[in-house]
Amino acid sequence: MPSQQELDFQISPLVQESLIHNTRTLHNLQSLTASLFGVGAGILGLESYSGFLFYLVFSLITTLLFYALRIAPTAISSPSSSSSTTSKGGVLSRYFRSPLDFWTAGLTNGLAGFILTWTLFYGLVRA
Repeated sequence: MPSQQELDFQISPLVQESLIHNTRTLHNLQSLTASLFGVGAGILGLESYSGFLFYLVFSLITTLLFYALRIAPTAISSPSSSSSTTSKGGVLSRYFRSPLDFWTAGLTNGLAGFILTWTLFYGLVRA
């Protein structure tokens, strides 16, 4: 007798190509917004911890908005999501590899672009 999780995977299987595409889309969004946040921090003249706090707050807001606008509506409208949302990882495990990776990967992925544009625009404004 198959378990409930096995039945869920038979009804709506996880496709690796889709998981990779979703992760790549989120990564591209976070890299682009990190550069834009660097422009903002540089123009505002933020220094040291205030600049990194600016990046941290706005990166988390971006991820939260991505979740609220793209993932949550599809999870609510999907009738088969009730049994899979109670499983390990919740609704994020249907679209991404792990919830921790979804919420924290953007912080490290866009950090280099943020610092690059932050220092560039800080130097341009202060010059």
